[in-house]
Amino acid sequence: MRVNRDILRDELIALHARTPALGAFCALPDPLCEQALVPYVSPAAALMQADPGGTTAAFERLRDALVAATPDVRWRETYKDTDIGEDFVSKFACYQLIGPAEAPFNAPDMRSFVVWTPPGLHYPWHHHPAEEIYVVLAGEAEFAVHGAPSRTLRPGDHVLHASMQPHAMTTRDSPVMAYVAWRGDLTTPPVFTLPEMVSL
Repeated sequence: MRVNRDILRDELIALHARTPALGAFCALPDPLCEQALVPYVSPAAALMQADPGGTTAAFERLRDALVAATPDVRWRETYKDTDIGEDFVSKFACYQLIGPAEAPFNAPDMRSFVVWTPPGLHYPWHHHPAEEIYVVLAGEAEFAVHGAPSRTLRPGDHVLHASMQPHAMTTRDSPVMAYVAWRGDLTTPPVFTLPEMVSL
């Protein structure tokens, strides 16, 4: 675990440094300090381990560090008690990387996560008070943002979500792995968006 965290920290710092949109969105604490957490591995974690997706050379070390950290982090089941169903919950892999608590690294005013979904999964329209940025690390997915055309994003591409702006994501023939950062309201969880809110 010592080696995993050191590599993971170095790669996260490098990601923020070499991704202008991410660096502009939120600054990492300096130093980026470790904190204690109680590990929990969700069923979806094994899917990400088995098929993390293709990647560019720029993100290979980060991708591998994110997979290697699997047993030592607290995997999230954000939608477990919603109406979306067990199939989605069992395939949506996510854990927090940086944040005030339940993350390997501490930051008081931002949170970041890795999100992975397998081929052929639709992440329905949802929204949250936090402002958000997605940076694709591996694979590809179609990203939909209310009020803008859908776009297929690949490694190195990013998308911004304003506070309470509905957004969705769909994978086709490959999985997607993305780095996700939040700023603003860090405590209110996402909720699914009512159909009438995205039909306007």
